[in-house]
Amino acid sequence: MFCGAAAAAAIRHRGGQPRGGSAALRMTVLGHPGSWSCRWLPLLLLLLLGTGRDPGVEGVTHYKAGDPVILYVNKVGPYHNPQETYHYYQLPVCCPEKIRHKSLSLGEVLDGDRMAESLYEIRFRENVEKRILCHMQLTSAQVEQLRQAIEELYYFEFVVDDLPIRGFVGYMEESGFLPHSHKIGLWTHLDFHLEFHGDRIIFANVSVRDVKPHSLDGLRPDEFLGLTHTYSVRWSETSVERRSDRRRGDDGGFFPRTLEIHWLSIINSMVLVFLLVGFVAVILMRVLRKDLARYNLDEEPTSGGSGDDFDQGDNGWKIIHTDVFRFPPYRGLLCAVLGVGAQFLALGTGIIVMALLGMFNVHRHGAINSAAILLYALTCCISGYVSSHFYRQIGGERWVWNIILTTSLFSVPFFLTWSVVNSVHWANGSTQALPATTILLLLTVWLLVGFPLTVIGGIFGKNNASPFDAPCRTKNIAREIPPQPWYKSSLVHMTVGGFLPFSAISVELYYIFATVWGREQYTLYGILFFVFAILLSVGACISIALTYFQLSGEDYRWWWRSVLSVGSTGLFIFFYSVFYYARRSNMSGVVQTVEFFGYSLLTGYVFFLMLGTISFFSSLKFIRYIYVNLKMD
Repeated sequence: MFCGAAAAAAIRHRGGQPRGGSAALRMTVLGHPGSWSCRWLPLLLLLLLGTGRDPGVEGVTHYKAGDPVILYVNKVGPYHNPQETYHYYQLPVCCPEKIRHKSLSLGEVLDGDRMAESLYEIRFRENVEKRILCHMQLTSAQVEQLRQAIEELYYFEFVVDDLPIRGFVGYMEESGFLPHSHKIGLWTHLDFHLEFHGDRIIFANVSVRDVKPHSLDGLRPDEFLGLTHTYSVRWSETSVERRSDRRRGDDGGFFPRTLEIHWLSIINSMVLVFLLVGFVAVILMRVLRKDLARYNLDEEPTSGGSGDDFDQGDNGWKIIHTDVFRFPPYRGLLCAVLGVGAQFLALGTGIIVMALLGMFNVHRHGAINSAAILLYALTCCISGYVSSHFYRQIGGERWVWNIILTTSLFSVPFFLTWSVVNSVHWANGSTQALPATTILLLLTVWLLVGFPLTVIGGIFGKNNASPFDAPCRTKNIAREIPPQPWYKSSLVHMTVGGFLPFSAISVELYYIFATVWGREQYTLYGILFFVFAILLSVGACISIALTYFQLSGEDYRWWWRSVLSVGSTGLFIFFYSVFYYARRSNMSGVVQTVEFFGYSLLTGYVFFLMLGTISFFSSLKFIRYIYVNLKMD
């Protein structure tokens, strides 16, 4: 069986380009999307109960000698564009007449996996020496399709017993300036190396070390290229009992694994945290003690005065005690921001803790995606509770509108961004485009779990809300705010409040980007949890310091300022993503660019919500503390 002429009908070739200058690879007659998607009930169970079988732990398939071992073909794509993937059978390669897809978990579908049975015949512990896979006759258009894929460093991914094996589609050699040589070759023979222990497969790899590529150069437009694809299988016994026991770097990994413990990041973050905490705890508290001692000492002699004696530059925060708790404009939007920010704080903490406790296999395709979807749906009650509770405390009346705003604050931007990204993937035939059944499933989960939990949380928050605890009474007429120096403007506060938390995580951020948008695997979740705690601590300390400086200038409009000051860290993270794309990665093309910047915007937005929430509640706690300890008439 071979794709030959059938590949021309089953794989549409378009002259457009999916990325940069590569030929577009289109998915066509690969069956209805539901053929590789999971059924409704199994998908929902996988979403609620887990992410499927772990490949690195107990639960792998047990074989007897001679049992067939199914090799699934999965996807191909440019090596430097991790999110641009296509089905393996979109290339003119050996394929069966009827393509049978494997049922996948939700996480695998979200990760762009589209596994299908291959023509490779592998039996447990039976070696194969150069067996013919298929004979092919390729047209010049199909040869050009392969040439462009090889020039773009396309790699393939197969799966054997949940073990991914990867290799490059072909070989490219470019050398010399004068004379210039450019050679393109296709790997037509693959050597599969599998290791077993007892009745289980422990390791799988593919190699072309002792193989010569078949040249694709010099073909005339009207000429056909005859190819014979072959393969070999070699089995060997290993003393390693479990896949997870293999030493790091001893797996012949196709992608680089260079993430090690980066002490520079940890030391940098610790020094910054200690400096900031020392600044807030020592310097600021000493200033406050002096302020409180002077204000409380002078309370009796000036009890009948106008209060102008307290207007002393940076020590003028007492005279605005009748305005500091004046509720801000757009209070519904503020409460929605705080609610969704609290939800993402719980979501981020939950994912890191789950990874630390080993509750899901972080190496499995889409495991974190599945966990994030599950936790997002379940934590919607937190956003509803926090938003509605605080909204009722500050005198909000439009409770239903507040719930709608809360549930839409993230879901609507996410849906719009995802729609654009998914449309680009779909237009270019990428496997990253979600099937219709998966889209309906995710929408159903949000409608039946996420939205109802937001409403339920809002009801509990509204019913449990007590009056706002303000140490000072607020006057009906607002006090006039004096002109502020430039260094106390919102822009300066946002620059300082955003840059310092960003600098605390900038080194670690590179490793996160290299994992999400690169090929490394991140396993240092203990360090990540530590850095996450540092980020929140720095944000809280900076917020308190900036709020004190703002109040000392007799500016009582701290509500929104506290959210924007530290929340602007999200803007710095987006700027860093632009720098990473241009200077630290080799990504290119429409497909990868749209996805990268679309989700980078969402990432910055999520950090704005999280850190804005931490900043606001830290400032609120600080303001209540200083005014509770202030003696007033």
